Amino acid sequence: MEYLKQAAARPAEEVEERGQRVAEIIRNIRTHGDSALIEYNTRFDGNRRAALRVTREEIDAAYAQMTRQELDDLRQAAENIRRFALAQRSCLTELDGFSNVAGSVLGHRVIPVGSCGCYVPGGSYPLFSTALMLIIPARAAGVRRVVACAPAVKGTDCIHYKTLVAMDIAGADEIYAAGGAQAIAALAYGTQQIKAVDVIVGPGNQYVAEAKRQCYGQVGIDFFAGPSEVLAIADDSADPRILAADMLAQSEHDRLAKGIVVTTSRALGEAVLRAVEEQLSTLETAEIARASWETYGEVVLTSSLEEAAQIANDYSPEHLEVVVRDESILPELVNFGSLFIGQETGEVFGDYASGTNHTLPTVRAARYTGGVWVGTFLKVCTFQRYQPAAMGEIAPLVSRMAHGEGLAAHARAAELRLKLL
Repeated sequence: MEYLKQAAARPAEEVEERGQRVAEIIRNIRTHGDSALIEYNTRFDGNRRAALRVTREEIDAAYAQMTRQELDDLRQAAENIRRFALAQRSCLTELDGFSNVAGSVLGHRVIPVGSCGCYVPGGSYPLFSTALMLIIPARAAGVRRVVACAPAVKGTDCIHYKTLVAMDIAGADEIYAAGGAQAIAALAYGTQQIKAVDVIVGPGNQYVAEAKRQCYGQVGIDFFAGPSEVLAIADDSADPRILAADMLAQSEHDRLAKGIVVTTSRALGEAVLRAVEEQLSTLETAEIARASWETYGEVVLTSSLEEAAQIANDYSPEHLEVVVRDESILPELVNFGSLFIGQETGEVFGDYASGTNHTLPTVRAARYTGGVWVGTFLKVCTFQRYQPAAMGEIAPLVSRMAHGEGLAAHARAAELRLKLL
């Protein structure tokens, strides 16, 4: 393995200080409710609104700002996401009628959570696509109460109109103009205006991620999201211009984003480096994209596709592209948030409209979890029923095991049932 371009080390984050600040925010929200939430909204976003829930009139006003093409695009993307989520839901079936002992029935039910909070970040851009990615799978899962939160546009008391329309098209029941760690705390513990939810999903900045971490247990969460990532495995059949465009598409998210090309071709790797520089000269978001690429971008030369696959599994990237003639390495790729196969399959398609979800694990979390999907909002809960004969067969086994562990009450609970025979 040889680096044609190597990333800098991530800066040591002020994790302890950030954790303390977030803990204080959560504590204040729990103690003071809406008054603290409104104070933080004002301090961090300039959002002074007292009534946090967005009204139907505000939503209708947001629609009025959209062009017909923008509305059609949102609805088409929403339909693609909805159809894929429903197809995934159909794979998750109930189990009934299984039996280990004659006269017993075991199984499981697939049950939607009662409520969820979908956090849509504001940041530098109106990420209306994230509203679709979070709310639609929750709806497809059958969640009864779907709440959406997003920060107001800086210095105003309004969510960006495109995000607001996307939330409505996706099917949110309640929409609140609140952002940051304070919104996560409000969703987790509830305030006078916002009733607490069961699960919180969605990306955000480091304070949002830390708030989700600290609130986990009080509520479920999807995962801890970090800076965006893409890794592309490519051979000399790949177009360096397309690879460069894909690297910059991730790099423009923020200065901490990471783009990585792993290739078996030195010529391709060098061509990608040149293409990145050429495209940066005409890119509207070049300031952020350049800072990200120059600091964290990588081009890695490998001796084989097998070595490239090993590197990819070790990185466990959020997005993984594979642009090679020989796709026999595909089964070896096991750590990724979402996989994009072939040069025609742009990672940006998954960001917006292909139907898969773009809320994906980062910073190596793909080793142990996938991204947000319809199953994020479902519980698989087991059940059992024993007839007398089955009870008579298993109770002695359970009694012996309970005595073996020294748990006499457990044993008695099994033994007393034998008297029912």
